[in-house]
Amino acid sequence: MENTWSRWVQAPQGIGLRKAIFQVHLWTGIGLGTYVFVICLTGSVLVYRNELYAAFSPQPVIVDSAGASLGEDALERAARQAYPGWEIQDMRPGETPNHAVRITLSRDGDRIRRLFDPITGEDLGDPLPLGYRAAAWVLDLHDNLLAGQTGRRVNGIGALLLLLLSLTGAVIWWPGMRRWRRSLTIDRRADWKRFNWSLHSAFGFWCWPFLFMWAITGAYLSFPAAFMAVVDYLEPFDPTSLEERVGDQVMYWLAYLHFGRLGGRGIPGCGSLCNDTTKALWALMGLVPPVLFVSGAYMWWTRVVRRWLKSGSGA
Repeated sequence: MENTWSRWVQAPQGIGLRKAIFQVHLWTGIGLGTYVFVICLTGSVLVYRNELYAAFSPQPVIVDSAGASLGEDALERAARQAYPGWEIQDMRPGETPNHAVRITLSRDGDRIRRLFDPITGEDLGDPLPLGYRAAAWVLDLHDNLLAGQTGRRVNGIGALLLLLLSLTGAVIWWPGMRRWRRSLTIDRRADWKRFNWSLHSAFGFWCWPFLFMWAITGAYLSFPAAFMAVVDYLEPFDPTSLEERVGDQVMYWLAYLHFGRLGGRGIPGCGSLCNDTTKALWALMGLVPPVLFVSGAYMWWTRVVRRWLKSGSGA
């Protein structure tokens, strides 16, 4: 045991356990590559979700048509003519006769909202601007993979696999006592293969806390009931107590840590400037996992796939 530990400290590359952990890390990374790429890029955008919604928030649409306003029956006929087979669920006139009327239609469980000219009955389009709808689509992609609760559960599994990826990466990062300092920096003077390896190693080390945190918080946001069950088991809820449980505080921070919106959360001295700084840092760090995937995939290609192809085994 002592000999194995000494080998791990000095030169772990030849130890069988490390080789096995490396294979877990490699194939988990290859399998999660596209998922991590998409989730992290959308996450970087969604750090500024509130700002995006504010920038693209819908504004009242005022028409310049002349004439008398149509009655509700006429507007309903115009909507049914524009969307045959759809049923009118709701109609909301604007504040003045020249404001567009919002009509909600449904069919087979689907629902759409459209704006109509109150004078001509013309379909004016979606009441939500394209930017607002794009932000909502990115949010649904990040949270639910565009698949509702099923996508949310898949996201939770992805978060747990990301946790496995980060833990195995932390283990295999250790290069030995004589090389560990070199693994902390990017060697810009090396050839492309060496540069790619140092990029993967350095980024993985310095950004590891964010990867670990996102894995834990992502799992919580996907499976909150499971996390709360653990809290209830460790700290049974006492309806007669007014004191907040430690577990409840931890769950509170897991939600806000995920997107880096820390301003106004009770952190001393963390006001609007701190909030802007943490959001910018979170958005920047969200670009690191895609870099790790690309650099890792390149190493896999050059060290495994290309050698396999050259050996003739692929024939």
